[in-house]
Amino acid sequence: MSQSKPDTENEFEIQKQELIAALKACGAVRYGDFTLASGKKSKYYIDIKKASTDPKTLKIIARQAALRVREMDVDTVAGVELGGVPLATAVSLETELPLLIVRKSVKDYGTKSRFVGNLKPEDRLVMLEDVTTSGGSVKDAIEVVRETGARVKYVITVVDREEGAREKLKEVEAELVPLVSASDLLK
Repeated sequence: MSQSKPDTENEFEIQKQELIAALKACGAVRYGDFTLASGKKSKYYIDIKKASTDPKTLKIIARQAALRVREMDVDTVAGVELGGVPLATAVSLETELPLLIVRKSVKDYGTKSRFVGNLKPEDRLVMLEDVTTSGGSVKDAIEVVRETGARVKYVITVVDREEGAREKLKEVEAELVPLVSASDLLK
């Protein structure tokens, strides 16, 4: 039994290096002067939309996230519009778990719902995020989902910028599971 854990850790390290190479190859890592969604200034930008629109990179992300999802007690994969939607869709296809899309706001037409997909109070979700910085937007999405009675215990992010998201999500009893951290990516 003790043999499987080192093998798993080694496999995750190999996967991390594969993902880092793919993110760099598709142009998702850029350097310059950027303003992030959080309002912070940064010397680098991680454009996961470049990765999620590149089929090879999206497949790597989906495969790696799906391996982690299979170890979690969840029955639904969720993504917040816009960045989380292609990621959650790809992971849903890989795991064959239902997909839930969380809108940032209620639409004033159609069903007028914040959710696309079926959401029941007993559902256990994992949220997919493209990049986490402070964790504010995904925390808001978790709170909206929890208002329905559903549970969110995990957030898988492609890249954690390591700027407070892990701690902010811990405040709402959700665990951040990064596929790659910014410090690994920028080495």
